[in-house]
Amino acid sequence: MAISRYLESRKNIAGSACGLVGLVLTFTGVAGPYWPVVVAGLYGAGALIAPPERPSLPDFPDPSAQLDEVRGDFEKLRGYLTDIELSVTAAARLRELSELLDALLDQGWSKELLAHDPEGVHSLSRIVRRDLPEAVDSFVRTRWWTRMTPGTESPELQLEQQLGLMKQDAQRLAAALRDTEARRQETHTRYLEDRGGHQELSGG
Repeated sequence: MAISRYLESRKNIAGSACGLVGLVLTFTGVAGPYWPVVVAGLYGAGALIAPPERPSLPDFPDPSAQLDEVRGDFEKLRGYLTDIELSVTAAARLRELSELLDALLDQGWSKELLAHDPEGVHSLSRIVRRDLPEAVDSFVRTRWWTRMTPGTESPELQLEQQLGLMKQDAQRLAAALRDTEARRQETHTRYLEDRGGHQELSGG
């Protein structure tokens, strides 16, 4: 395998090209009786000056593939969330957040935009895979201890606040995607206006 890689390497190709020059010199009588040294020396020089091999980049999944994985994880998370008993307010905030995440993870327009926005995919992944499950799990564990020690601060209030903050993060992402789409539309409008102006000048 290593031999095969070297035969295809830039060093071997450059060395072989210089070695051929040595053979030409040999056939024309320039190298004389020292032709093996000349050919070997030119091969070595060619291999030495050849640019180094550029290793292949790792094959990481693109944002679109990552988004599909996040969508699958969100479906798993929703199954877990259906078993959690929440207050009316916390349940309402969780529903609002879930609907917003649903829209952002939709297979349609948002997927198209997020496919070119790795930071946006990262933000969604952070909410789905870390922030939301950790908030709900902390609530479940804290509520168990609160039931044993009545009179302490309600864990529902903390959860409601956390859900509200996550919703703000998702709203900021949605606003950024909306702005991106609006800028693209404005750019296309300017292009059409400029094209129309050029056509008028040509016609005039």
